[in-house]
Amino acid sequence: MDMETYSAMNEQLSSGQQTTVNIGSAVICILTLIAMWKIFSKAGQGGWKVLIPIYNVYTLCKIADGNGWKFLLFLVPIVNVVYAIMLNFRLAKSFGKGIGFGFGLLFLSTIFTLILGFGSASYVGPKGLAVAK
Repeated sequence: MDMETYSAMNEQLSSGQQTTVNIGSAVICILTLIAMWKIFSKAGQGGWKVLIPIYNVYTLCKIADGNGWKFLLFLVPIVNVVYAIMLNFRLAKSFGKGIGFGFGLLFLSTIFTLILGFGSASYVGPKGLAVAK
């Protein structure tokens, strides 16, 4: 086998692998989007709000933290990482889940987002505090 043949085979393999990665990423993205739609709906927000960039983060902060304007913390370096981690735990609490579920949202976000969206969990209120009705 000469070098050109080997190089052509290597490019085809890499292209096939890249296609597989792209399809897998698209599937994960769509599943997460659908699960977030369900989460927003469970929390009494319109599921369509997931589709609007920036507004979806505002709404998520409103659901999990009670104050939508805290999404501005994502503009501050280092603070944004800390707040993103805290938001996972607050989202878990707002649906009556514990710290373990918060770690699940942090490390296996798509799976735990699907569980939260399609599971039996119901919205308790921001930070797990009951909403006055």
